[in-house]
Amino acid sequence: MRVSSLAVAAALTLASLSASLNGQRPDDEIDARSVALVAQARAARAAGNLEGATDLLETAVTVDPRNRPGFLLLAQVADQRDLPGKAIRLYREALLLEPNDVAALRGQGEALVKKGAVARARDNLARIRTLCKGTCPDAVQLTGVIAKGPPVTTAAVVPTQPKTEGNP
Repeated sequence: MRVSSLAVAAALTLASLSASLNGQRPDDEIDARSVALVAQARAARAAGNLEGATDLLETAVTVDPRNRPGFLLLAQVADQRDLPGKAIRLYREALLLEPNDVAALRGQGEALVKKGAVARARDNLARIRTLCKGTCPDAVQLTGVIAKGPPVTTAAVVPTQPKTEGNP
């Protein structure tokens, strides 16, 4: 009696496990709704609507978190909006899905240079050169950005008031 109940439990577990695996999509198949949202976001970006493109892309990667092109475009839009920290994080998301994506490595390297992390950008460049095995436009572009260095920022000077008897 005990053995038969264990056998039934094991059979039910195997049946439910195989049914759940059978209903999943393959890893390379991205949800069509997510793909459509990325296409709409490309159009919005081309029209100069970066805020609308960001909204559409965030929805696209929420619909299907495996949408690497969505993460790449979202990172590029963040870079356009002068948000290099956010762009670095989004490029990292794309690289988690495909670690050998040369475009993501280059984009992340460029954003790292903007943040002043030139050494980490050089690591990305070395990885790109390893993946390309020859002349690679992404490596050439990142080399130029690294050579130029991070942008020079100037501190805002706040005018000081002259000290008077009533002014501490």
